[in-house]
Amino acid sequence: MESSSEPRDEKLRVTLRNDVTCCDRLTRSWKIILSTVFTSSFLLVGLLNHQWLKETEFPQKPRPLYNAITEYGFRLHNYQAILRMPKEQQELLKKESQTLEKNFREILFLTEQINVLKALLKDLKDNVHNHSLPVHHEAVQDQATAEVLDEEMCNLVHYVLKKFRGDQIQLADYALKSAGASVIEAGTSESYKNNKAKLYWHGIGFLNYEMPPDMILQPDVHPGKCWAFPGSQGHVLIKLARKIIPTAVTMEHISEKVSPSGNISSAPKEFSVYGVRKKCEGEEMFLGQFIYNKMEATIQTFELQNEASESLLCIKLQILSNWGHPKYTCLYRFRVHGIPSDYT
Repeated sequence: MESSSEPRDEKLRVTLRNDVTCCDRLTRSWKIILSTVFTSSFLLVGLLNHQWLKETEFPQKPRPLYNAITEYGFRLHNYQAILRMPKEQQELLKKESQTLEKNFREILFLTEQINVLKALLKDLKDNVHNHSLPVHHEAVQDQATAEVLDEEMCNLVHYVLKKFRGDQIQLADYALKSAGASVIEAGTSESYKNNKAKLYWHGIGFLNYEMPPDMILQPDVHPGKCWAFPGSQGHVLIKLARKIIPTAVTMEHISEKVSPSGNISSAPKEFSVYGVRKKCEGEEMFLGQFIYNKMEATIQTFELQNEASESLLCIKLQILSNWGHPKYTCLYRFRVHGIPSDYT
């Protein structure tokens, strides 16, 4: 009896072990299935949220705070870049800064001289008008003196303009931000995102920053203070300060002498200009295609090749290539000149 019961017990133990093994396998399988389902669900929810965030229009960042952070970030980044510069480039920037300061003092002095000349000319004209001189040659002499003063004042004005901007283009800029122009971001390429452009605190990068596109509408042209977009092709849509018939555009970039990298390969090369009808959303009108030559003056003006048939409020700048930089193109300043609609 004992011999016959032992095989039965052994069979029972084997059966129990098999059942336990099977249960363990089932348990592990269910764990794998549940983990897979959970992970898939998590990824799906994340993807849907990402798509929702892309499609949802959020209110824009508070502009004053954003501009203050951008300005502070630019100054801090510039300071860090200067500290990393070779001594030769630091000396070059120092000399450029001293030259600008000297020119600024000279402009202030010349402005005072102009004011004095204006006062003298006004007094002279008042005296000639209020007093009838008995001798004819005295009147002729006073008139000649007034003409000399007028010519000298005119020369001083031209000299101040030359010193102040150094470009002598003397054309109104209807794409100037301070005059009311702006960039329409919906019709503009995305900005270049540089992971190295960070604000640092005790050596720890905590905030990326980037220059906004409307940097190109401002006269503050310093090394690094430009708007960059990825690659060599991009575009920007500009709403002008007022309606004009455009006649010319001006492109400005820094020179290699003041560039922290020692070159300006990120400067634009070939570009096209278009007029945009109907509130900046209508048909585009081709106005011309040009080449910015980095070997020539830093400020270059181009007369438009096609005349606009109507007054325009919006201009599109299309960059077609740069001077060889593989990652991004940098725009410093772009101006639009023309005839205001009031005069057409």
